[in-house]
Amino acid sequence: MKNMITIFMALTFFTSIFKVHSLEFQVNGDKGWVIPPNNDTNIYNRWASKNRFKINDTLHFAYKKDSVLVVSKEEHEKCKSSHPIFFSNNGDTTFGMDRSGYFYFISGVSGHCERGLKMIVKVLEHENITEIANQTSTNSSEAVSLKVDSTVCSQIVIIVGLISMLTVFV
Repeated sequence: MKNMITIFMALTFFTSIFKVHSLEFQVNGDKGWVIPPNNDTNIYNRWASKNRFKINDTLHFAYKKDSVLVVSKEEHEKCKSSHPIFFSNNGDTTFGMDRSGYFYFISGVSGHCERGLKMIVKVLEHENITEIANQTSTNSSEAVSLKVDSTVCSQIVIIVGLISMLTVFV
C-alpha cells in the first residue's frame, strides 16, 4: 500500500510538471483596446514588438463599445473585413494563439481601425524562443521567458531525483 501511495504521488507530481507554460498578455496594459490618442497609429504594433509571444500564449482585450477581429494581412491593411477569422464584441475577449506566425487584429467599429485600433502580433516558433531567452535584454517579457526556461530545468532535475528515489524504494 505504501508503494502505491508513493507511485500515485509521483505520477501526480509528474503530471503537474509537464503542463504547458503559457502567458496571458493584457493588450496595451491597463489602458486596454482603445482608440489611440493623437491618432498614434503604431501604438499597438510598438506594444506587440516589446513582447515575445509563443504558441499557446493568449491575448486579453479589454474594451467598451468596440470589437476585436482577427483578419488576413490584406484585410488588416485595408481596415475592413467581411469574413473575419475571429470576431468578438463582449468587451472582455481572450484570444489564444495556437500556431507560430503572424496574427492581424483590427477593430470592427467603423473608423476605429483607420484611427490606429489595429495590431500585428508575431508568434515565435519553438526554437526561436530559446534563442531569444538566451539574449540579454531589459525587456520584461523576455525576463519572463528566462524564468520559464529556468523553471523547466529545475523541474527536470527534480524528476531525475524522484526517479532515482523511486528505484531505491520500489
